[in-house]
Amino acid sequence: MSLPPVPAEQKTLRLGALYLVPTPLDFGCDSVIPLGDVLPQATIARAAALQHWVCENAKSARAFLKRVGEVSPLCAPIQEQQLQELPREVHKKGDAGFDARSLLAPALGGHDMGLLSEAGMPAIADPGAAVVRAAHTLGIKVKPLIGPVSLMLALAASGLNGQNFAFVGYVPSEPVLRAQRIKALEALALKTSQTQLFIETPYRNEALLRTLLEVLQAGTRLAVSMGLTLETGRHYSGTVQEWKRAKWVLNNQTPAVFAIGP
Repeated sequence: MSLPPVPAEQKTLRLGALYLVPTPLDFGCDSVIPLGDVLPQATIARAAALQHWVCENAKSARAFLKRVGEVSPLCAPIQEQQLQELPREVHKKGDAGFDARSLLAPALGGHDMGLLSEAGMPAIADPGAAVVRAAHTLGIKVKPLIGPVSLMLALAASGLNGQNFAFVGYVPSEPVLRAQRIKALEALALKTSQTQLFIETPYRNEALLRTLLEVLQAGTRLAVSMGLTLETGRHYSGTVQEWKRAKWVLNNQTPAVFAIGP
């Protein structure tokens, strides 16, 4: 897709920047965190100063902006915020082939923009990479802001190798394929000492845990972090043998990050 040529009188116009705005990890949870507990004031203030957004979901973006406005006055009322949603197919199939340049028209017109996902840092285990890629193509500055990243928090709390790790996304939901995938990830982790991180959709935590405990070797370490940054958050880490002995139970409705390694 080609964009129309920039008129000569606009060629000297300052391009806006694309800010990657992290959001709290309490999306979909029963309790919420005070925004100031998980986002620096500078991040909140920058979000409050933006009016043009690319987001995963407009409803959750407005809910986030409402929380921002309770801490730092918004530059424009929520009903005047300009929100563009990423297409649904990008959520489902990934954004490797998606051309997001048209979403960045406000930045080409000189307006700073924000990129939002529903929880955590956009473009990490969430949609948004295509927007960042398009910004680089168009010469728009990309500025990630400070905030929670669930994968890094879980890795730090796991006791597993933080010098060599990989995030592999979701494992298959079909039981046989899920077991095969877990065995392959374990073999790689034991051979290379590379921690393997993966996630699951809510309501599948228990099923995934059952498969992990059935498939993994007794001495393989399994770590699970749930409800990251919440008061009710939990971190479990031990060998499979220790998991079976402790009989730890996972909340099936809370987002979780799983990790395995030697």
